[in-house]
Amino acid sequence: MDKFIIRGGRPLHGEITIGGAKNAGLKLLVAGLLTSERLVLTNVPHIADIATMRALLTQHGLSAEAVNGDKTTLSVGGDITSTEAPYDIVSKMRASILVLGPLLARCREARVSLPGGCAIGTRPVDLHLKGLETLGAKITLENGYINARAPNGLVGERIVLPFASVGATENLMMAATLAKGRTEIVNAAREPEMVDLANCLNAMGAKITGAGSGHIMIDGVEALHGAQHRIMSDRIECGTYACAAAITGGDLRLIGGQIEHLGAVVRAFEEAGVEVTQEGDAMRVRRTGALRGVDIMTEPYPGFPTDMQAQFMALLSVAEGASMITETIFENRFMHVPELNRMGARINVHGSSAIIRGVHGLSGAPVMATDLRASFSLIIAGLAAHGETILSRVYHLDRGYEAVERKLAACGAAIERVKD
Repeated sequence: MDKFIIRGGRPLHGEITIGGAKNAGLKLLVAGLLTSERLVLTNVPHIADIATMRALLTQHGLSAEAVNGDKTTLSVGGDITSTEAPYDIVSKMRASILVLGPLLARCREARVSLPGGCAIGTRPVDLHLKGLETLGAKITLENGYINARAPNGLVGERIVLPFASVGATENLMMAATLAKGRTEIVNAAREPEMVDLANCLNAMGAKITGAGSGHIMIDGVEALHGAQHRIMSDRIECGTYACAAAITGGDLRLIGGQIEHLGAVVRAFEEAGVEVTQEGDAMRVRRTGALRGVDIMTEPYPGFPTDMQAQFMALLSVAEGASMITETIFENRFMHVPELNRMGARINVHGSSAIIRGVHGLSGAPVMATDLRASFSLIIAGLAAHGETILSRVYHLDRGYEAVERKLAACGAAIERVKD
């Protein structure tokens, strides 16, 4: 098992290229289930979760192969030979539940294991199931599996989500592309990744309007065809490296980063004393003065994303004054707090809120990653800490970030990956 050794105290300077978005790429791979033709995706991130999704698609009979040896370009397609998504693959990654809608829409049946992923909360799939039932599916739960059937095909309907669930919106939008008639999704998630998925599906022949607005309309078609689509840049990776630049007092150009995709994150940076500007196709992040404490509440897009909460907490641990972060999305997403406190941070958790009292400096320590985003929060803390930080269980990190040590080292960080 690998670990990172980080020696802090070095400001980051230079450029980092932001890869394709994990939270878009996974769903776009799944879209390959909706057609018998080839879907070619470019700007694919080379991360563990993508490999897991490719394995799942292979289980269904599809292939997801690199084009001319280019790992950032995948050609997805083939005949569906199995409509079962087994536990041994689905348990590794939450996003696996998204094969349910496309399989049901195209094959009229699916058997999908209840999903796994990071241990940051329960994240029930009831909205996915209720939405598909509204479209005419018959669903039962048995022995840890979702059994779904729609012998006569799905039929468009109006679906009102009680909250803006990203996964449910994506699953229902994909399923509705092959349903009979019109489907409306009210209170749909508005994340930029939703727009990216809709753009790809429309390139495949779907008829989707309103993506990104909270009210999505899908007019079903008989079949989708192949297409080529470039995956958007990863806004969470961009925000993560921005935190690394800010905590070290550095100056980074994040190639592919887009301020417009970060929503409330940019406002939080500015309130904290970090300068963020758009320079052509790059987002520049720099800090010349002291960090200031800010209060943050995680919310659906365009609010502050839960996937940036841990990284920002590391940043605020060395800000002047007190800060408060309130987590409203997942109930178990403060597992990084004890590890940050081991490094000298002063953070107290009260229910769904964490109070951060800024300290003058952090100290290197052995720490352990607990989930994907928490992993990078500890790297961020280690980059600013005095002495050596040893981060174990970095397999969490590899699920969503590519070549972390190479990207950071190229900008002046002292970080290396070693075998445990």
